[in-house]
Amino acid sequence: MTEPCDLSAVEARRLIGIGKLSPVELLESCIRRIEAVNPAVNAVVTTDYDGARRTAQAQADAVARGEELGLLHGLPLGIKDLQETAGMRTTFGSLLYEDYVPNQDDLIVSCLRHAGANVFCKTNTPEFGAGANTRNAVFGATGNPYDSKRICGGSSGGSGVALATNMMPLATGNDSGGSLRVPAAINGVVSHRSTPGLIPSARRNVGYTNFAVEGPMARSVEDMVLMMGAMVKYDDSDMLAFPRDPLAYRTIEQVDLNGLRVAFSEDLGFCPVDNGFRSMFRERMETIAPIFKSTVWKDPNLSSVEEVNWILRCQLFISHHRERYENHKDKLGPNVISNYEAALEMPAERISWAHQEQTVLFKTMQRFFDDVDILICPCVGVSPFPHDEWYLDVINGEKMNNYIQWVALTWALTIPGNPISAIPCGYEPSGTPFGLQIVGKHHTDRQVIGVAKALEEVFQGYTDLKRPVPDIAKLENAA
Repeated sequence: MTEPCDLSAVEARRLIGIGKLSPVELLESCIRRIEAVNPAVNAVVTTDYDGARRTAQAQADAVARGEELGLLHGLPLGIKDLQETAGMRTTFGSLLYEDYVPNQDDLIVSCLRHAGANVFCKTNTPEFGAGANTRNAVFGATGNPYDSKRICGGSSGGSGVALATNMMPLATGNDSGGSLRVPAAINGVVSHRSTPGLIPSARRNVGYTNFAVEGPMARSVEDMVLMMGAMVKYDDSDMLAFPRDPLAYRTIEQVDLNGLRVAFSEDLGFCPVDNGFRSMFRERMETIAPIFKSTVWKDPNLSSVEEVNWILRCQLFISHHRERYENHKDKLGPNVISNYEAALEMPAERISWAHQEQTVLFKTMQRFFDDVDILICPCVGVSPFPHDEWYLDVINGEKMNNYIQWVALTWALTIPGNPISAIPCGYEPSGTPFGLQIVGKHHTDRQVIGVAKALEEVFQGYTDLKRPVPDIAKLENAA
């Protein structure tokens, strides 16, 4: 460790609790790292350092007085710029909101503040979270910390980069089609897309949809669980929320990998995956296969999921963006416009079919886990491309149908709604991080996270599988 900002979230919180690390000292270290590295990557787009300094001092005083401390007491927290923060600008990556300052926090931001997190900045996102290239007309593009000219993933890309470069110990994200998982994979960090309703969301204007899920992002599974412990709760503003014991999600379930039946899939049966990635994934799975009870190469039956995803996604774009499209189209980016206009062409019978077929896909995935405990597949099937390209248009010589097809590995699993942890698994061939999706049956979040933790520990023993770390000195010099 060279700076307090390089501490894990768990260790920083432990030291704060015993008076060995001041929340003020930790905050100032995070600010120094942002000032040194952010010019090279553009991950942090809005700050409130003065307010955060006042909060940190109050938190330090609370420690000195021996007060009861929250789960995240004194930990600086970055908030994805899709989530509203009281008194701090929230742009949604849109020119329509470039000067918008909310009066109250988003529900999940409020939960994290209540647990003692110190909200001090906003992290970059594509416009309204549309797409997996973190680039918008308000702040520009966020660069990959391993190659700043390439994408960092999205839509929680700013959070992924900020964590990878130790600008903060924890950061928020959310996920409709891979927005937690893709940037976790590309930046070498960890995230969890939970069973819908486990972490409440007040952001869905279509209540009964499993698309949008709020989630934690961190540098390790242990840190992620610390944050998740403050996010799991029942809230009656979320139509999908269900009662549970939040305390159960503050610990990691111990999983014996030797007792697991595991399925491997390189493309879920249909996803475009670069041929080099296929070979790499197969080699790495063959390396770890002996640690499980049994393994099988098996694809879930998701033959209709591509059309279902596109139809349901388009339907949501109409509900989210009608007024913006009709009155402010000139200020919208190409991803939002193309998705919205595709929705206008869809007949009602196809929308009805998509809803019915989503139910079929859900049941199919439930039955898939009758024979295996866990599914492991890649998060992303291609190397990061230059961020001045909106999306990847061709894979293995085949042209993509739309701006999200290249991330089919993640949105294919959004539709059935399974819990998924994303963890690093070494580098991909071009030198940026590679990540895995650990997928389980509905409501097995604790088991999925336990498997992710156990694999994380295993990977640390392999030079080519352990978590990548970017060169901070190189980024400081580039800035």
